[in-house]
Amino acid sequence: MRKMEGIECLRRKQVITSESVNIGHPDKTCDVIADSFLDEALRQDPNAQMAVECAIKDDLLMIYGEATTTAKIDYQKIARGVLKDIGYTNEFQVVEKISKQSPEINKAVVKKDELTANDQGIVYGYATNETPEYMPLPIIMAHKLMKRYEEFRHGHIGSNESLIPGPASRWFYADAKSQVSIEYDGNNPIAVHTILVSVSHSPSISCSSIYNLVQKNVVDTVLPEYPQLDTKNTKIIINPSGAFTIWGSFSDSGCVGRKIVVDTYGGVGRVGGGCFSSKNATKVDRSGAYYARYVAKNIVANKMADKCEVSVSYAIGLSDPLKLNIETFGTHKVPAEKIYQYVEQNFDFSPSNIIRELDLLKPIYKQTACFGHFGREGFPWEFIKK
Repeated sequence: MRKMEGIECLRRKQVITSESVNIGHPDKTCDVIADSFLDEALRQDPNAQMAVECAIKDDLLMIYGEATTTAKIDYQKIARGVLKDIGYTNEFQVVEKISKQSPEINKAVVKKDELTANDQGIVYGYATNETPEYMPLPIIMAHKLMKRYEEFRHGHIGSNESLIPGPASRWFYADAKSQVSIEYDGNNPIAVHTILVSVSHSPSISCSSIYNLVQKNVVDTVLPEYPQLDTKNTKIIINPSGAFTIWGSFSDSGCVGRKIVVDTYGGVGRVGGGCFSSKNATKVDRSGAYYARYVAKNIVANKMADKCEVSVSYAIGLSDPLKLNIETFGTHKVPAEKIYQYVEQNFDFSPSNIIRELDLLKPIYKQTACFGHFGREGFPWEFIKK
């Protein structure tokens, strides 16, 4: 019997890992550029129908997709501005291939009295009470590490770091990744198992300086936010591959929508079939996923469950979703029928209502593209209904 109890104890413990990437990662660079296009369209034309994406490799940037809008958009100027802000100093060759949205799709979506779903799609929203953000801890910590790294590299290195004085951006570049592994006992996070950070950098800085500076200015500023977690055996790994001086598009290719797990729940909650960036609010891949998160968060925040996943499916040209499913993983505090009743009485999943209730015709999307679309204050899908 004692042996079986030991097996059960081991079974209850698990390690969950999530990753985040910074703006200089080529996939994330493309997401930011695409959402910059969308914001410019919405500034001029709130009813713009946009799905203009991009791909990047070396000094080549390809801009392509569909746009039906009265907005006048200088795609190349916007893209070059983002690339310059990231830290690229070279000139890029830019290729554009943009057409209007299919008139058949437009006719199905834009109707006299309402907007309907732009395409078929399955979307998911997730929430958990394990963090104040109602997000899984591994992805929240991974995003915080990347956000802190971005703040660090735009700051100044203190005088005690005399070996590499001046702006940190001279020594550290925008391409970076983090990965966080958290140990759980059942549903409860109990320890930080591993923190992994990889950052691009100048050839003039030593590996030991990179390790010390990133640990001091990034890792050691995030870990104290979680005093409840055991960190005495935490593994901290920084730049395990060694040199990372070739970065961004010259190290790897990039494309919009290849970081949907980073953008959502870090692999804990499920994700739908489509990405978010580049798409305006009639695309339910984006707006439907935002609303599903909104509903799941409200269920958990109002103490109906400790964890919740909301899944919804849509069909092109139809307003009402085909199905709604709510999963609480056995953590519900009230009967399931009361949760469904609460959702039915307080939420409307039609695209027209989602756009209206969450105010999604504003140019707010560039700021969503890096550090996750969920768990961040200020976005309307993060509000809690009392």
